[in-house]
Amino acid sequence: MTETPSHHLDSATVDDSVFGLRPDYRALLIAVTGIEPGPGDEHSEALLLEAERAARQTLSSRPLEQVPHVAAWRDAYRAFGAKPQRTRNSLEALLRRAPDGLPRVNRLTDIYNAISVLHLIPLGGEDLDRYDGPPRLTRATGEEPFDTMTSGETVVEHPEPGEVVWCDDAGVTCRRWNWRQARRTRLHDGTTTALFILDALDPMTDADLEATAADLIAHLRRLGPTVRSEQRLLRR
Repeated sequence: MTETPSHHLDSATVDDSVFGLRPDYRALLIAVTGIEPGPGDEHSEALLLEAERAARQTLSSRPLEQVPHVAAWRDAYRAFGAKPQRTRNSLEALLRRAPDGLPRVNRLTDIYNAISVLHLIPLGGEDLDRYDGPPRLTRATGEEPFDTMTSGETVVEHPEPGEVVWCDDAGVTCRRWNWRQARRTRLHDGTTTALFILDALDPMTDADLEATAADLIAHLRRLGPTVRSEQRLLRR
């Protein structure tokens, strides 16, 4: 069977064991095709600057760990045995960097990083053409391969048993829910078909989640005249 973006979305799953940790968890998956790759531009730069200002405002009145969306993810990490002070979820990692400047990578990555900060949600981007089978969120056995970099060298690691991981048929695509992406499926300068994963916990509402998706898609549509998107919400 040809693995079209629609097939990936229709076949995506979240294991019941993950919902057992957080019944409030929702994953909104968005497949986007027709992207024209390119470096950062005026639009993506303006969006990053807006996100940096928003982060400074968010952190002006309270410590980072007391931001409700960050606190919720810290609790979720503790639920499967991770130490959030050592392995920070992707939202917290970006918020820590934002006051001094978010990374500038390429316009596709810059857009989704900015949306993550503006809407206070962990948001992952993957190259869907590099997937082997549909995405699924599960708790690891510890046998799954995860390709990453250590000291400048490509190495294969394995998640801890019970760790929450995104996988496809070839191995782990993202460890610890939304902590670190595999090299194999990460976005790159030539990506034309992407999968975005929006991870939601309370206090993010369904309306907030839909608004985040709409904002992301609106900005992605600037990346080419043939950009198309489809989405699917996974929940308990």
